[in-house]
Amino acid sequence: MQKILVIHGPNLNLLGQRETSVYGVTTMEDINTNLQQIAKDKGIGLVFLQSNHEGDIVDAIGKAKANDIGAIVINPAAYTHTSIAIRDAIAAVTIPAVEVHLSNIYKREEFRHQSMIAPVCQGQVSGFGVQSYELGLLAAIRLVKA
Repeated sequence: MQKILVIHGPNLNLLGQRETSVYGVTTMEDINTNLQQIAKDKGIGLVFLQSNHEGDIVDAIGKAKANDIGAIVINPAAYTHTSIAIRDAIAAVTIPAVEVHLSNIYKREEFRHQSMIAPVCQGQVSGFGVQSYELGLLAAIRLVKA
């Protein structure tokens, strides 16, 4: 079975509790359950990682090929704007990646308008809440099956 790695970056473990006016009340577990159902219906396996630590995310990306990962869906959260390490890891593994964000990062504070990660991804989905993850996963599934 083909597998997709879903990475939730820092503070996404607090979804449903933190800044609900920006991120909504859906929890990370709710998102994972929803994505699992979509993937199951498409015959795709999912591997989930949430980490508040940049190195853990870099390590998971670096091991993705060895773990038979065909694509990555990543919400780098705050690391979107700062992490050259995550950017370089995605570029190094040459596995298609889709960047997702619950909020529209381009409608928020100016420092959020720059993504270090987007240039090494196949695409980016932002601003659709939980649907950003769903759309990102569907895009990743198409990339895996192409």
